[in-house]
Amino acid sequence: MFVNDTDRGVPLGLGMALAQNSGALSRFAGLPLAERQAIIERTHSIGSKKEMKSFVDNLAKNWEIS
Repeated sequence: MFVNDTDRGVPLGLGMALAQNSGALSRFAGLPLAERQAIIERTHSIGSKKEMKSFVDNLAKNWEIS
C-alpha cells in the first residue's frame, strides 16, 4: 500500500515511520524526487515495523536531525 506522493507514492510503512520522526519527515519531503525514490527503493526489502523505524532513525542520524 502506498501513501500519495509522486509516481507510485511512499510505501505505507515508510510513511508511518516518517510520521513518527518529524525531522526525518521534513527532510525527506524536501529531497528531490530522485533522492526520495532511491530511499523508497531501499525500503522494499524491509520486513517489519521495527526494521522500518530503525531505517528511518538511521536516516535521521545520518542527516544529523532527530
